[in-house]
Amino acid sequence: MAKVLLINGSPNANGCTYTALNEMIQIFRYEGIETELIQIGNKPIRGCIACNYCRQHGKCVFDDDLVNEVAKKFETADGLVIGSPVYFASPNGTVISFLDRLMYSTTFSKHMKVGAAIVNCRRGGNTASFDVLNKYFTISGMPVASSTYWNMTYGFTPYDVQKDLEGIQTIRNLAKNMAFMIGAFIDAKENYGLPEIETSAFTSFPDGK
Repeated sequence: MAKVLLINGSPNANGCTYTALNEMIQIFRYEGIETELIQIGNKPIRGCIACNYCRQHGKCVFDDDLVNEVAKKFETADGLVIGSPVYFASPNGTVISFLDRLMYSTTFSKHMKVGAAIVNCRRGGNTASFDVLNKYFTISGMPVASSTYWNMTYGFTPYDVQKDLEGIQTIRNLAKNMAFMIGAFIDAKENYGLPEIETSAFTSFPDGK
């Protein structure tokens, strides 16, 4: 059975971000996809310190029982959904710290795992936050699931989000598209194999010229 991890980056476990993520969970269950919702927004997650410990030991140096544990689940998952509230036109700082460490410390291939980001704000900053989160997927070779509009909802409370009918509709369509992509990629991998990727080139200009 295919599986999707959903990350709730809000400090409020049952708030606006959860309301949107739950819409996706319902669709995934209908499509026969296993889901696991992981709450990180209220956890003390520090950022990456670029020590490269993970390159030698296969896990982050900060063994906080969250990033390294999620990494194990991420390796076997077929998709990853990141949900975040908007803080000062950016994702929650906890989400950024979590993703910096998760994406950098994991050495397994993320190629063709499907990624999706959803964001919620009261009024402004959604598009900037949405853009930040999507870059974690595109640098990792993860196809990004799209919908019928940008994956964002508006509201100050969960009840407000439920009243955002177009936003909720967008989230449901996102889940449907993501479920289809996951199924198609699993089928293609079994029948044709994944695309070959090149990894030999690494451009750097250490001499400053």
